[in-house]
Formats: sequence, C-alpha cells, structure tokens
Amino acid sequence: MSQITFEVVAECPATRARAGLLHTPHGTIETPVFMPVGTQATVKGLTQRDLDQDLGVRILLANTYHLYLRPGADLIKSMGGLHRFMAWPNAILTDSGGFQVFSLSGLRKIKEDGVLFQSHLNGDAHTFTPESTVDAQLAYGSDILMALDECPEYPVTHEFARESMHRTLRWAQRAAAHHRSRLASVETRHALFPIVQGSVFTDLRQECATALLDLDADGYAIGGLSVGEPRPLSLEMVEACEGILPRSRPRYAMGVGMPAELPEYVARGVDMMDCVLPSRNARNGCLFTSEGRVIIKHARYRDDSGPLDPNCSCYTCSTHSRAYLRHLFLSGEILYAALATRHNIRRYLDIMREIRHAIVSNRYPEYLRTVRSAAADVG
Repeated sequence: MSQITFEVVAECPATRARAGLLHTPHGTIETPVFMPVGTQATVKGLTQRDLDQDLGVRILLANTYHLYLRPGADLIKSMGGLHRFMAWPNAILTDSGGFQVFSLSGLRKIKEDGVLFQSHLNGDAHTFTPESTVDAQLAYGSDILMALDECPEYPVTHEFARESMHRTLRWAQRAAAHHRSRLASVETRHALFPIVQGSVFTDLRQECATALLDLDADGYAIGGLSVGEPRPLSLEMVEACEGILPRSRPRYAMGVGMPAELPEYVARGVDMMDCVLPSRNARNGCLFTSEGRVIIKHARYRDDSGPLDPNCSCYTCSTHSRAYLRHLFLSGEILYAALATRHNIRRYLDIMREIRHAIVSNRYPEYLRTVRSAAADVG
C-alpha cells in the first residue's frame, strides 16, 4: 500500500510542468509546492499559527541532523512525535541529514556502513547509517522521510562522483529495505523518498535515476543541487533525470531556489521544492517583491512611506512602510525578522499559486515567458 498518493490534475503540453494533489496522512497538498524550512522544528521568526492560518502552509521541512543532536529523536518520540512536539497540524518532510553531515568536511568520515561525524555543538561522535536515519525520522513521525545520501561538493571529478553516486544507491536500497521492515510494526503511514545524485554529470544522474526505479518509491528527490555549481547546470541535472523518473510519482528538487528559478524547475517536471533563501535572506535584509529585490538598509528607504510591495496584501505590506521596516532592521529589532520572513515566505507561496493557476488554466508557456522577460530586465 502506498504511504502517500499523488494525482496529476493538469499538465502543460509545451513543457514538463504539471499541477497535482499530494495526499498525506496530515492533509492534501496542492502541487507544485514550496516547503518553508523549519530546520529545528521552527521557521525562524514565525509561529505555527502564522504559517498555518495566515500563510496557508500545508507542508514544512525539518532537519534530521539538527533534531537528532538536539533535542534528540527519543525525546521527540516520547513527546508524541514532531507534529505534537511543535504543535503543527499539517504535513512534515524531514531530510536525511546527509547534506549537513557532508558539510562538516573535516569532522566526518565516510564508510560503507554510514558516516561517522562529530557534533558541531559539542564535538561528540555520532554515526548515521541508512537504517538509523530511517529510525530517527520514524521517531519524529515524519510524513515523508528521505533516504541517507552522499552529497558531494562542487566541483568533483567524474570518478569521485561515480563512487559517491553508487554509495548513495546502496544506501538507498538499505534504507528502503529497512523502511519496509519497520512499517510492519508502525501503525501510522510514512513514505520514503530516495535521492538522485551524480554531481553535474548527465550520465551519472541518469544511471542513478534508472537504478532507483527498482525501489518503486512513493516519490523521488533530486539532490546535490545549489552546492556551488552554475545555475544552468542545476537545471540541466534536473532535465537529465526527470524523463526517467515516473510521471505518476512526485519529484522533489532539494534546496532550490531564487524566485525566478521556481517556474524553471516546475517547467522541468518538478513538483516540490524547498530553500532557506526566503527566511535567511529576510533576516539579512533582502526582501523579495513582485517588482524585484529590496535591500531594506539602503538609504533610499529612510523616509519611504510606501508599502514594501504594493501588489502584496500580506500583513507586512498592508500595515507597515518601507521606512519602518528599515528602521527595525537597522535597530536590530526582533519584529523586523518576523515581518520580513512572513513577507518573503508569502512571496514564494504566491509564486507557487501563480504557477499552479497558469498550469491549470493552460497558459504556462505565457507565464514562463513573462517571468523570463522580467528576470532579463532585472539582470
């Protein structure tokens, strides 16, 4: 029995874009969807009520690595799982922790069994295996779990990428087998997505995607994007494997992207995306609007009484001026982070709603041309 189900409700005949419905134990999600990142069971600056009721977020991403180190999978399980622990009523996807572990560089050692690493918090030694990361995510109660993968940095040689990709394949097979064995004793439903790797090499991406089909997974992710490679290469890697992955299952491009890039990934068949950019950039003073980026610290906004984005009806834009937001940012006030993050996430969600509407109304190529033209004008 599938742990989640996915149905395509509309497709664009001129591109690979499609609109769908992703049915999970914690609600149905309209796709394409952008998932805000709640690394440590929180989206910095926002409450769960902000996300659920005000912004309409239906799925969040949380981080296996960070939650494993603090407060710990056992504690979260004892508190009734991540949904109850953080008081979140909707779906949760947790990543495998692989990206964070491999980002530790000198603090980790790769073995066939898994990855030995040192905590960035206190230096304690830990090991992630394909099986242990599945167990941790089941303890969290995640709706969608990610298989442990090796995420190589950019650039690497073809040989390095090939060995890394084959290790990811073997880990995915182990994770899938362990996931199936655990589900027999778990009352709730949890899907596991394996991850396509292969750096920026088309042949490796295609080989990995083809091999992962044997797992007959409920969905597939494309990882190793936005790790330093030029943006066109990221899109090429999605194109390389998208045609191989089954159209009947959701595809998740991990860690992307800038606002103008979201429609490009959708045009290449992607259904799910996540990125820290809207929240991180908000805190650092970069705000995304329908008219382009606003760097709020600039002196031009000192006495600007206008809204941040005149085309946005979110609380931030309908209530506060650019001058006030600039004042809060320069003063280091916590309220700035809350208002800015709320707006940036709203902007990303609005883009996804525009995309879905364009697909359903059979005008996605026109929408894509408009976005590309606007991006060219800004560039």
